[in-house]
Formats: sequence, C-alpha cells, structure tokens
Amino acid sequence: MERTLQWRFIPLLALIACFLAVLFSPRSYQITLDRKCGLLPHGHYWISSKRIVTPEGLISGAVEVKGGIIASVVKEENWNQRKSLVEVIDYGEAVIMPGLVDVHAHLDDPGKTEWEGFPTGTKAAAAGGITTLIDMPLNSFPSTVSPETLKLKVEAARKRIHVDVGFWGGLVPDNALNSTALESLLDAGVLGLKSFMCPSGINDFPMTNISHIKKGVSVLAKYRRPLLVHAEIEQESEIEDGSDIDPRSYLTYLKTRPASWEEAAIRELLSVTEDTRIGGPAEGAHVHIVHLSDAESSLALLKEAKDRGDSVSIETCPHYLAFASEEIPEGDTRFKCAPPIRDSANRDKLWKALLDGDIDMLSSDHSPTVPELKLLADGNFLKAWGGISSLQFVLPVTWSYGRMHGVTFEQMASWWSERPSQLAGLRHKGEISVGKHADIVVWEPEVEFDIDDDHPVYLKHPSISAYMGRRLSGKVVSTFVRGNLVYDGGEEGKHSSDGCGSLIFAN
Repeated sequence: MERTLQWRFIPLLALIACFLAVLFSPRSYQITLDRKCGLLPHGHYWISSKRIVTPEGLISGAVEVKGGIIASVVKEENWNQRKSLVEVIDYGEAVIMPGLVDVHAHLDDPGKTEWEGFPTGTKAAAAGGITTLIDMPLNSFPSTVSPETLKLKVEAARKRIHVDVGFWGGLVPDNALNSTALESLLDAGVLGLKSFMCPSGINDFPMTNISHIKKGVSVLAKYRRPLLVHAEIEQESEIEDGSDIDPRSYLTYLKTRPASWEEAAIRELLSVTEDTRIGGPAEGAHVHIVHLSDAESSLALLKEAKDRGDSVSIETCPHYLAFASEEIPEGDTRFKCAPPIRDSANRDKLWKALLDGDIDMLSSDHSPTVPELKLLADGNFLKAWGGISSLQFVLPVTWSYGRMHGVTFEQMASWWSERPSQLAGLRHKGEISVGKHADIVVWEPEVEFDIDDDHPVYLKHPSISAYMGRRLSGKVVSTFVRGNLVYDGGEEGKHSSDGCGSLIFAN
C-alpha cells in the first residue's frame, strides 16, 4: 500500500487554535506541543482512507487532526473540497480505527524491569496499535497500593512511555478496611482498584475476601470508579490423590485450576454486584471481571446479574479465543496462564458470548517474566510462571481468529477501544469523532505476516510469547497518540525517538 504525503502551508489561525485547544484541555489530558515528539513535523494534517471506523459506521473519507485532537471527520463526498488546505496522508484502503485501549497489562516497572519495563512495553504497544495502557498494580515492586507506591510507579513511567499510560491501584487486606487509606489512593489519581480472590503469587499483593471487596466497593461508589476482580477461589483439585501425574501435560495443569474456581468466585461476588444496582447501597460503583475463561456456569451467572441490573462488565483475552487446551504441545510452558486456557468447545462459546454482547470487551493481560522462569528446561507446567506475553500482537490475533466468526471492524473498535475507554473513565478516548484525542491505529487487514526472528518484536523477551511462530493477518501501518505519529510500521518498523506518551490520572 502506497502512502502519499502532500505538504501545504499551515495558517497562523490553525496554530492559534492548536494552542487554545491545549490551554483549555482537562489537566489529566494535556496535549504535547513539542513537535519534536513524533515522526511528523507538523501538528495539523489530514489522514484519509476508504475505510474509517466511526461511531456512525464505516466510511470513506478523512480525519482532520489539529493540536492532538480530532478536529473533523468528513465523508468522501465532502473531502475533495477541503483536502488542499493542509498536509494529507493518504492511506488508501487501510483501515483507520481508534487506537486500542488495553485495560489489563503488567509492565513490571519499577522493581522488575528485567521482566519488561515501560520503554519496551510501550514500544511493543505502539507497534501493535495500542495507544493507551492501564498498568496493573502488581508484578512490579512494590505493588501500587498507596499514594507513595503510586508515586514510584509514576516516576518510573515519566518521559519513558511511547503511548499514554494510566494506573489501577490495588485493593488488599491492609487498605481494604481503611476508608481513609483507600480514599488517599483514589485521590492520588488511580483510575480504579484491582483485587484477587485467590493467591496472586506476589508477596506484597495478598488476596482479598468478600468482606474486603464489599468495603472497597462502598468507597469506590463515592468516586464512581470500578473494581476489577481476578475471580477465582481455590477449590479442590480435579487430580486424584496418589494418582500419577505428568507435569509436562497442559491438561494436568488445567485439572489443578478447574472452571469451578471461577464459578465459586462469581457466586460470592453476586452479593457485591447486587449493591451496585440503581438505588443500592453502592450505587455508582462498578464491578469488572477480568480475563474470564469459563464460558459455562460463570458466564451464565454474570449474564443473570446483568439482567437484574447489577453494574458489572466482563473481559476476556485473545489467548482464550485463539488457543485450546488440547492443542497445547507437551512441555510448552509459554501457554501457561491463570485462569487456564480451556478446551475448544469452551473457546467457541467464548466467541459466541463476545459476539452476542455478553462479554463486553477484550484485554491483553500481558504478563511477562524472564525466560528462566517461563521456559523451564523440564517443561513443568506446575512450576512455570503463569502469564501470556502478548502486548504487540493482540490486534492481529483478534482479527486473524475473529474473521472465521464474521468479526467486523466496528466490533473490533467496540471491544478494544470504546468499551475499555468507558470502563477506565477516559472520556476523550475510544472513538474517531470530533473533540476526542487523535489516538488512531492504521492497519491492513489483508496483509499476512509471520511472527518470527525476521519480524520486529519490541517486547523485552519475545521468546516467551506463545504467539511466536504464528502466521497472522492484520499488519499495523501507523500508530498516532494524541496526534503524534509514534510508530511507522514500514519494513523495518520505526518508533519516534522520544517518549510521546502522557500519564493519565483520574480527576
């Protein structure tokens, strides 16, 4: 696909308008005026294509970007009258879509930058069309459970991020029963809280019980911010005592963490979600179930809660939609995650639930580590680190596996942009419409590529990703963050030299 760049004169009034847009932007969403940030030398331009995903549907036309904001969106019939005014980047028939908003990523910074870190993680995100990340409060050190630990996270990210980054705080026993402590964390700007109903595997992020969660939700109601829950409660293993087990088999690991764990957690959570109904004691709060893998009983319970008016939403992840437990090779610990990847019948039901709207959105749950903890020489699933390294690949993975289910571009934008933005309270993101941040991904759905040593991968440890060796469709061409071109996906792939991302805090 050929891109043409037409250079025009930028009127003085456009620069004044750009300055005023910045001056009156909300504090949490400041626009970068430094034109050295990004790969374009100008802040006012158009991008055009035959396929632009808007809230009104797919159009042929152009998007005007001015001062980091979408200034106008025009259809093709009105475009010819306006395209001579400023610079134009013509993307032909590539898809122009709102940038992806990933509400579930572990970047491990500070404290465990040997696992990932903000620079590599956000470079990978930009190369994958992700324009906003919300960083999880655990797997870094210390975990983000107080204003002081949030400050460490913020300092680690400042001027080192290539996309916009916000932060979830942690709900743990030490702060859950202390309203003042939780309020201070929320006042510091976290976008919501995250809790585990089973051991997290991280020493300074212990699990919460239902009493902790109820207290946390009552505080969150005042702030109208969500609680994200890892919904598993330990139950009896499906492995019989004294039986011989093969730790190299994924099915062995699957039996140690059956779907009953998710169901038990959801059943307990129903006593909390009912409080979030209109007129309930926690009206204004919202409960979000992260990385749902069980498409049977757990999903049915959540559908019933939604039907009753509970304020609850659900995400799943591309690895649950792409892989099936019976297909995972023996000893290939790259596929270990929690909850586990389940069988192909469950995978098909997850797709149906997503297409039917019962599952609201997608996230990466990017959870990397170092190879020595993930790629064990003996292939022992019971000892390997659990987490899928995926950040750069989620757009093409969703599209590649979704095409056989009839997925549309509009659905992709809803699952990856609009609904995640709503969950995180990012009112300026998630759509290609006037007044929103110019967070845009341009990608070619028909182009196939192999994720191998010849394909640029920006994750710190590409070898641990379960997607290495896969052939996918949907090549990212360009990624814009607040109007800054931060990634150009040519043959080599090129990022802007400066970290163009902004930090996001709740108002």
